[in-house]
Amino acid sequence: MIGTMFNICTIVAGSAIGGTLKKGIREDCQNAMMTAMGLAAVALGVNTVASNMPKSEFPVLFIISLGIGAVIGTMLNLDERFQNIANRNSKSKLGKGLSTAFLLFCIGTLAILGPIRSALYGDHTFLFTNATLDFITSIALAATYGYGIVLIAPVVLVWQGTIYFFAGFLQNFLQDSLMTEISIVGGILIAASGISILQIKDCKTMNMLPALLVPPVWFIIRMFI
Repeated sequence: MIGTMFNICTIVAGSAIGGTLKKGIREDCQNAMMTAMGLAAVALGVNTVASNMPKSEFPVLFIISLGIGAVIGTMLNLDERFQNIANRNSKSKLGKGLSTAFLLFCIGTLAILGPIRSALYGDHTFLFTNATLDFITSIALAATYGYGIVLIAPVVLVWQGTIYFFAGFLQNFLQDSLMTEISIVGGILIAASGISILQIKDCKTMNMLPALLVPPVWFIIRMFI
């Protein structure tokens, strides 16, 4: 858990720095930072998809995953529920910032594979790299949405801690092919988040989060076929 704890510290530090800078940054500069973050999210998402797509054994699985996930998420109204909870006591549309932070901090390849490699091989390289990216990202997000971005820190702790805990028990199930399919879907969600930040289209990315569960379900079904 060394890598995860380091990751949490960078998010807290970045949120504190960004929240402090917010008071001295002009609105046009804040908008410029968010445009940069949107472009970065799109780039990270596209890179994740492009690097994993050639390794996919089921080229259409991500399409099925997104379709099923979007329907389930929309029926559950996940995006609106999340926004309402996060914005209840905030005047800065904190929900949008937190949903973006969740996708960038938790759904990326490094955030998923990092805890697994840490648990199975004692290799913290992915998590240290992820922590550096999260530090910079949290500064940019907090500079726009305020100190409230730090609320994502305990979520990241639970997320990575859960993956770390179960990695040992699920070692035989966590095949590289499954991680590839999850990474493709995750990359698309990150890119969609960037598109929303750029205000090109509100993709309601939170509604598509159930898509991440489809690949594991598919692999479980294949085990019994």
